[in-house]
Amino acid sequence: MDTYRRAVKEKLVRRHYRWNLIVTDYTTLDLSQLILPTVILQADPVECCKLVRRENCTCPKDFQKKQKTLDALIQHLSETYSKLEGELPLMRTTVDCDDPQMVMNSTRDRLFRQFAEESETSNETVFYWDHDRSGLFLRSRFVLSTYKDSLQTIASWSAAEEYKLLPGVELEPLKMFFRIGTAPAVPWTLPKLDPQTGQQMFDEDGQPMYEGYCIDLIARLSETMSFDYEIVSPRSGGFGRKLPNGSWDGVVGDLMRGETDIAISALTMTAEREEVIDFVAPYFEQTGILIVIRKPIRKTSLFKFMTVLRTEVWLSIVAALVLTGFMIWLLDKYSPYSARNNPDAYPYPCREFTLKESFWFALTSFTPQGGGEAPKALSGRTLVAAYWLFVVLMLATFTANLAAFLTVERMQTPVSSLEQLARQSRINYTVVEGSSVHQYFINMKFAEDTLYRVWKEITLNATSDQAQYRVWDYPIREQYGHILLAINASGPVPDAKTGFQQVNDHTDADFAFIHDSAEIKYEVTRNCNLTEVGEVFAEQPYAIAVQQGSRLQEDLSRALLEAISCLFDEACG
Repeated sequence: MDTYRRAVKEKLVRRHYRWNLIVTDYTTLDLSQLILPTVILQADPVECCKLVRRENCTCPKDFQKKQKTLDALIQHLSETYSKLEGELPLMRTTVDCDDPQMVMNSTRDRLFRQFAEESETSNETVFYWDHDRSGLFLRSRFVLSTYKDSLQTIASWSAAEEYKLLPGVELEPLKMFFRIGTAPAVPWTLPKLDPQTGQQMFDEDGQPMYEGYCIDLIARLSETMSFDYEIVSPRSGGFGRKLPNGSWDGVVGDLMRGETDIAISALTMTAEREEVIDFVAPYFEQTGILIVIRKPIRKTSLFKFMTVLRTEVWLSIVAALVLTGFMIWLLDKYSPYSARNNPDAYPYPCREFTLKESFWFALTSFTPQGGGEAPKALSGRTLVAAYWLFVVLMLATFTANLAAFLTVERMQTPVSSLEQLARQSRINYTVVEGSSVHQYFINMKFAEDTLYRVWKEITLNATSDQAQYRVWDYPIREQYGHILLAINASGPVPDAKTGFQQVNDHTDADFAFIHDSAEIKYEVTRNCNLTEVGEVFAEQPYAIAVQQGSRLQEDLSRALLEAISCLFDEACG
């Protein structure tokens, strides 16, 4: 009970669920200090009076249970031995370590029978004989009580009886309780913000509150496995890095040291981490590294449709229109077969193709309405037919080019892969400093240097066939070294928010940000100015982690399959 008081004083007992107390002395409980509700298991205070062999006694708070029990045991042994018939001398028994089976002498045999006989005939003795364990045990009586609004006894039994609750009493089983470690990561674990002030929200214990996919997954697992939990943020680091002294910080370090039981966050599975913790089956496998860039801002103009065709083509169209209009006027004026020069053949009113009317006919031929009445002369009609064919071809060409121009302009991006990004020099790019993406390029640069050094050693030491191994025939394209140099030249950003902001500020699409693919996809859905570039590379799945050898690994694997299916299934609520 002193330990419990100290724990309450130091605020170690904070969770309002249900606390089970086992009291090993006969002191009176201070119910005002209990964290409700509480289940209390203690020995019946009457047992204290049995040990001191007094009736209606009051056990003092400083009752020394061990000493009194030992005194009562010695007294019980002496009384039982004195009841044996005749004077039986105590016989010494030797113990052979090679043969642990001791030989039962007659005195011990009769003494054990006396113990068993007294246990069966009297329930008032302080000790009883257990046949299965062949020993004397204290006949303690235990009381199980609950305290919520008041102290209520729910069970009472002795050590020689089977435990059973009182009739009509039900005791709910205790839920497991786990400390779950997580670290902020978009969109998996987002800080929960106050809708009015926009500030981070904290719980009553001062722990930051989160929301997101991982938080929903934790809640679903708690329902599936029936456990309570507390979300814990690491005091140092993010997900976890191996320090020079061999220890770890972040979520991995807390899990390795036993400060947390489970780690549920955007934690990637790596061989280095698997040396100190165990991973459960991945809950998200389509993650990796991706490139984001801003969509270029296209210049708009009222006459942008004219950029579909080159200036020379537009001038040719205008020249054809003017020349056709002039030729129509000329042929209608001088041809003997025109309506103007042959009134007998055309006694009804006909269109007079003056110079103005001829140009109007040539211009309106470009419209779906058409040019109207055509010339009557054969030469004029031949000219108009050729001009109409020219108009149809030009309209079809303009329409096709306009559709292709608008489609290509909308889909066009400066680069489409990491290789293209590495080969060009117009677009700068960066990563978050010290992030897993930054470490990936450092590792790949180291791998390139190592492979080239090994290749040089092979070529310089090759003695069998010099034509097969030449230094200048190095078969691997070196690009990660150039990428790392470009990143260092641009300067790594301190966080992802800064990286996305820099991309958004470069309206000419001349800056890219290389980051986690899940966070990039999430940001693209929230910012229409951004677009993904290329495919996801360096894929590494996210997984739940537990302590090495934890019994939770198999249970979490089964519950994870059910929880993930429920998160994507509306039937699960």
